[in-house]
Amino acid sequence: MVFIAAFVAVVFLYSLVSRRLEKTILTAPILFTVAGALTNFLPGAMGDFLRDKPRLLLIAELGLVMTLFTDASRIGLQMLKGNANLPVRLLSTGMLLTIALGALCGVVVLGQLSWWEACILAAILAPTDAGLGEVIVTSPRVPQRIREALNVEAGLNDGLAVPFLMFFIALAAVQEEGMGIEGVLMQFLVEQLGYGTLIGLAVGLAGGWLLGLARRRQWMDGPMAQLGVLALPLACVLASETAHASMFIAAFVAGLAVQAGFREVGRHSVEFAEDWGRLFDFFIFFVFGLLAARTLADFTVAIVLYGALSLTLIRMLPVAIALRGTGLSRQTVLFVGWFGPRGLASIVLGLVYLEAESKLAGEPTIRLAVIATVLLSIFVHGLSAVPGINRYASAVAAMDKDAPEHLVIDDDKAGAGST
Repeated sequence: MVFIAAFVAVVFLYSLVSRRLEKTILTAPILFTVAGALTNFLPGAMGDFLRDKPRLLLIAELGLVMTLFTDASRIGLQMLKGNANLPVRLLSTGMLLTIALGALCGVVVLGQLSWWEACILAAILAPTDAGLGEVIVTSPRVPQRIREALNVEAGLNDGLAVPFLMFFIALAAVQEEGMGIEGVLMQFLVEQLGYGTLIGLAVGLAGGWLLGLARRRQWMDGPMAQLGVLALPLACVLASETAHASMFIAAFVAGLAVQAGFREVGRHSVEFAEDWGRLFDFFIFFVFGLLAARTLADFTVAIVLYGALSLTLIRMLPVAIALRGTGLSRQTVLFVGWFGPRGLASIVLGLVYLEAESKLAGEPTIRLAVIATVLLSIFVHGLSAVPGINRYASAVAAMDKDAPEHLVIDDDKAGAGST
């Protein structure tokens, strides 16, 4: 109860001054992480709640399911086309190179990980979190196409990271336990990926068609539309559990598919994310702060070095390669490369990995590297967001009017998936 009481008190206090804090460098993730860390010093802070691992993992799983569905449903495929392919570059070349370079650095820097364990770590840390740099993707001082590219990338790369993570976990188990690789790969492709995709398509297409029909016939009360939308990812969870499929892949695919029949899904998903979804974010960062405070003494030079590399070289070099040929300035490439914060998605994917109980030899190293990287990102990206915008805005102001940064996005196409 001490832990829950502390969290409720911090939420209430933050709500009182939230508007004032918007103009400062103190972001919500920083405040809730610090508050969680300080709660560690309260007697009985760990409590029965955090010792109940299945309950904590269930909350994390449901939170990730809702996040994947929400992100996919608010990012329409037209937004990928309407932004001169910048998000496509970041989500394809950029993400693949990030995972590959992250795995290479994991093997070289950490030294204790096998190749597949290093790939697991790289997949966990591949997604970016727009929430940590919310001021970046909402600031009018940042060119529209740049902030849209970062927003779309953060909205979709968590869902794209899930299959990679599950695939690497399966291969690591093969290596660790000497299992038959054919059987493991078939189970992954058929049950996890195949069934998950089919369930997502079925739930998304059918649910979207029914929601669209109800809206056109005026059967549905306006406020109830949000509940109807939120029922779809929960349906993915139930169906996936029955079929032994991946609920995360199902939820992500359903979020993309539902737009075919119900184009307003993005607005209702955003409404949820801004209300209950934000409370979930605060809770995860609060828990993360408490857990991070208990592991600081275990950090080594190699762990911290990997975290620093993950936020710099491992992120920035792939971005630079992915954006070659776009004509964007060096300042823009550096800006996009730097503001790829690791946050909520990496925390929850890390918990999902731990739930798999693969019992790999490198699990403690993976856990510490994820905590160190996210902890660094929360502070360095949060504190550098406003100064970074100011510096970048000055550089953009000095550019020619026909510079690629000033390219105007077709709002009708770009916003097609988020209405």
